[in-house]
Amino acid sequence: MLNAALAEGRYVTDELKMFHDTARRFMQAEVAPNVVRWDEQGHVDRNLWNKAGELGLLCPSIPVEYGGGGGDVAFEKVLIEEQGRAGCSAWGLSLHNGIVAHYILAYGTEEQKQAWLPKLASGEIVGAIAMTEPGTGSDLQSVRTTAIADGDDYVVNGQKVFITNGQQAGLVIVVAKTDPNEKAKGISLVVVETDKVEGFRRGRNLEKVGMHGQDTSELFFENVRIPKANLLGKGEGMGFVQLMEQLPQERLIVAWAAVAAMELALDLTTQYVKDRKAFGKRVIDFQNTRFQLAQARTEATLARVFVERCTEMLIEKKLDVVTAAMAKYWTTDKQFEIADLCLQLHGGYGYMDEYPISRLWRDSRVQRIYGGTNEIMKELIGRFL
Repeated sequence: MLNAALAEGRYVTDELKMFHDTARRFMQAEVAPNVVRWDEQGHVDRNLWNKAGELGLLCPSIPVEYGGGGGDVAFEKVLIEEQGRAGCSAWGLSLHNGIVAHYILAYGTEEQKQAWLPKLASGEIVGAIAMTEPGTGSDLQSVRTTAIADGDDYVVNGQKVFITNGQQAGLVIVVAKTDPNEKAKGISLVVVETDKVEGFRRGRNLEKVGMHGQDTSELFFENVRIPKANLLGKGEGMGFVQLMEQLPQERLIVAWAAVAAMELALDLTTQYVKDRKAFGKRVIDFQNTRFQLAQARTEATLARVFVERCTEMLIEKKLDVVTAAMAKYWTTDKQFEIADLCLQLHGGYGYMDEYPISRLWRDSRVQRIYGGTNEIMKELIGRFL
């Protein structure tokens, strides 16, 4: 079904199809066989980034002059979907590619882009963005981390939590207050190169309900001095605007993953109920099973069509904040519902870690939280009614 949906997209080119084949082969060869092991160790292997960089799977939507692939965001979508079909939630690839690199591309100076993007594209450095704090989640205006000017430097102090790629990141975009007396207008984005500073410390790789293989960490900044040249944007106080401008793409990234996950859950479950027997007949031969799967497959198809249209709008630079919020909230709600149904249709085996549906079910829960909780998405949509 994924191939059919991809082939129908108006944005599809021969180059994208070739990239899709490369991405699928890589995910099946290098990612799928390691999912269980990464869950146990709590992070992907560091050399996975280098292998992906060698094949051009890092920063494919970044211009070639900065080491990227020169494609559009459809290339990011293909990667996310193929990672989903490999059953992997451990690799923070979409954040590295579709978020961190794009902040630098959108707001970095020419010197910043030349310095950082080629290293992100090769896998030499891993990217992270540090937004959330222990007392601040969706309300980014209230962050307490500061980056205070001192001569030619900023001095960064604060704590961040739930940071994807935190243990492996060599470059962290930090959401900080350059003016602690202001709310939104006091926020700036500054870049910390973790290997070049003192006072930066990685805390725990956090234990979570799901996504056991994803490196999700605490980060600490204690009088970390960085050059003022590491500010993203034309001046201080632009950070909140920059965050808002990037949100449609970030939320569509979450929706892409949601659709891929629900399609995989349905594929696995459909095959399972065809093979499994109860009371002398296949589980799929019970009307209840067929009706529930028919409804779920219809909802997954609706999600696919909606997200395909959002992708076209994003490529055309027409995807607005409200439509992206709708896509994020609705697809992730459906992902969780469908994963729960599919686990139920597996019976007791669905609750066993050895069955992929158990991982899909537990990993689906956080999709409704990060990228802005679904309650915040509804609040945002409601403001525009």
